Amino acid sequence: MPPLVISPLVRLALGAVGTGVVLRWVVKEVRRINAELDQVKAGSDPAVRQDFPTLRRDPRTGEWRVMREGERHSH
Repeated sequence: MPPLVISPLVRLALGAVGTGVVLRWVVKEVRRINAELDQVKAGSDPAVRQDFPTLRRDPRTGEWRVMREGERHSH
């Protein structure tokens, strides 16, 4: 079987098509990952985080304790 001879123009066209396919896939993945990051970022919204309790260190014992709204340190 003779060696497969491909003209330089066909090689260039195949390379361009392959590059376009890879770039399209990369763009699609970047958009998907950014959408996931936006969802995570939306979950860390300060308005949502206010619902979580705050940890404060007890100055007497050094232990971390949950401080709810309206509670204050007792010195």
